[in-house]
Amino acid sequence: QVQLVGSGGGSVQAGGSLRLSCAVSGHTSALETVGWFRQAPGEHRDEANLVARIKWTSGSPVYAESVKGRFTISKENAKDTLFLQMNSLKIEDTGVYHCYADSIIGPRTWGQGTQVTVSL
Repeated sequence: QVQLVGSGGGSVQAGGSLRLSCAVSGHTSALETVGWFRQAPGEHRDEANLVARIKWTSGSPVYAESVKGRFTISKENAKDTLFLQMNSLKIEDTGVYHCYADSIIGPRTWGQGTQVTVSL
């Protein structure tokens, strides 16, 4: 099994930046893809949209069109940590950000979510 703990959310003015972190533990050797979803206000997590994802071992990141050029997903495998650097934040970026992991040993694993609030 894999466990995820997300952190780093907060409140920021539009145009500001935040960095989210997701600590990964367990069978990290079985990981395939990790990433972040955003659950907008009023949505259930099942309705959340993919923000960014990346292969755990190697490969190019994939971003939602709405965040391209503003967000950067990265990982530090030595510390089993996933990051999401969010710059030039917009009000529509507000939501609960969930990190997730897909592995070869079980169903998708979710972190508990971290709130990001962007205001004028």
